Amino acid sequence: ADNLSEALKKLKITSTDSTADTLEGCLDCLLQALAQNNMETSEKIQKSGVLQVFASLLTPQSSCTAKVANIIAEVARNEFMRNPCVDAGLIPPLVQLLNCKDQEVLLQTGRALGNICYDSHEGRNAVDHAGGAHIVVDHLRSLCSKTDPASEKLLTVFCGMLMNYSNENDTLQSQLINMGVIPTLVKLLGIHCQNAALTEMCLVAFGNLAELESSKEQFAYTNIAEELVKLFKKQIEHDKKEMIFEVLAPLAENDVIKLQLVEAGLVECLLEIVQKTVDSDKEDDIAELKTASDLMVLLLLGDESMQKLFEGGKGSVFQRVLSWIPSNSHQLQLAGALAIANFARNDGNCIHMVDNGIVQKLMDLLDRHVEDGNVTVQHAALSALRNLAIPVVNKAKMLSAGVAEAVLKFLRSEMPPVQFKLLGTLRMLIDAQAEAAEQLGKNVKLVERLVEWCEAKDHAGVMGESNRLLSALIRHSKSKDVIRTIVQSGGIKHLVTMATSEHVIMQNEALVALALIAALELVTAEKDLENAQLVQILHRLLSDDRSAPEIKYNSMVLICALVGSEPLQKEVQNMAFLEVISKLRSHENKTVAQQASLTEQRLAVES
Repeated sequence: ADNLSEALKKLKITSTDSTADTLEGCLDCLLQALAQNNMETSEKIQKSGVLQVFASLLTPQSSCTAKVANIIAEVARNEFMRNPCVDAGLIPPLVQLLNCKDQEVLLQTGRALGNICYDSHEGRNAVDHAGGAHIVVDHLRSLCSKTDPASEKLLTVFCGMLMNYSNENDTLQSQLINMGVIPTLVKLLGIHCQNAALTEMCLVAFGNLAELESSKEQFAYTNIAEELVKLFKKQIEHDKKEMIFEVLAPLAENDVIKLQLVEAGLVECLLEIVQKTVDSDKEDDIAELKTASDLMVLLLLGDESMQKLFEGGKGSVFQRVLSWIPSNSHQLQLAGALAIANFARNDGNCIHMVDNGIVQKLMDLLDRHVEDGNVTVQHAALSALRNLAIPVVNKAKMLSAGVAEAVLKFLRSEMPPVQFKLLGTLRMLIDAQAEAAEQLGKNVKLVERLVEWCEAKDHAGVMGESNRLLSALIRHSKSKDVIRTIVQSGGIKHLVTMATSEHVIMQNEALVALALIAALELVTAEKDLENAQLVQILHRLLSDDRSAPEIKYNSMVLICALVGSEPLQKEVQNMAFLEVISKLRSHENKTVAQQASLTEQRLAVES
């Protein structure tokens, strides 16, 4: 401790005119003290005011420069020392040293700047201001192909410095991307894949940059997919695989890179991991199984990559994924169902899968999760069934396979995501299927649950889908019994509210359903329509210039039907509808204009 105090004093006094030997001795003493107790020594260095002295010692001509930079690197390992280093004006001279040729000076300077930047806003700003990143990126470019140990060590330090400089800072990450650092790092990874420390630094740097959208476009122009898959195949340790996964996941969000990863053979690696880990209860294996199967699902989100793996339903990958559904692992069941939902993104694939028995597999899976089931698996299986039900030719096949009954078992679910998918699946199934729509529309339990969910204000998705299914049951069944069931369950007011939705498609569906109610069961629904103030709402829709032409048309069709009821007709008369409708006779849309003339005649007759 005495030696340290002595050295600090000497440094302050003699820094300007000391001989190199005295200086070397003082610096060695500081390095020794830092090696023994970094934190305590750093505090003493800060209190002594020596940091300011260091700024003048950081000159390319001095033989002590590397040692001074090394001391700064060591003290900057402590969080409390980073701002003092910036305040002492050390950043500009350190950045200047990046232009020198001496490898040891470059190494220690890179370490010092990297440590000062670590989690320090002030440090990063100062380096940015002094133009440090640009020089380091140039060094990476010029050293990239050198494989001697000293160069590789320097490359590792510079990668680390850029990582600390830009970590979790979008602005600085964008700056590095604009400097063209990505192709250089990808090249580095390819050339130095045998060097574990450098590879690791590259991966962390990729993980940093890959979150940014602009980086993905740049990555897509490199052979990153190939390099990462090549590297992945070599890994045995869980931690190393995990590091590569952390880069793959954000990159695989880009459709071009998805296809590159599929072509580079990533899928085979993932399937192999699943096979090796599926029966293991080791924590690492469970984590790997999850990551690999999740990534597999992500790759299927790209249209081209998905179609390539589907291979007309004959693909080995598609077949392997199918075998996940009956598995005993919840994670694989989930990934299998999500993969099917992703394969089911075009009619051809959906028709092929339904013809090849996929529906039964999904219903068996749902059956395993009815009582206290896994919500994510329920949600995924319902998503797959909903997508499969989109092509017209699949609807009847799925209905006769018992899909509606299988789905209805989840009516009791209190989980909004499950409710949402359940509603969407039923709505897809009954589209233009009159018999099924009638059967479901007469199911009092279902209709009552829909009416309840129409009030789920906290869950807009569930609320919207419930309204749409109520309307669909009427529109596709055109059945008096269905309308009566909905009236008795209190559904009318929700359909009237739906006519005021901000979505034109929902407004339209509501108006068509209400027109059918008025045409088929006006007397039954009369009171509810009156209480829900339907006539006032229609007046508002017709008066509003922003209403779409189809909304105006369907509102007038509905008015014509409503005047068959005495109380509703009175309301129509009291609200001066003729005035609004006569204006619509000159509407630019011919259909609207024609319907306005017909409605005007109808109202004139009634009055």
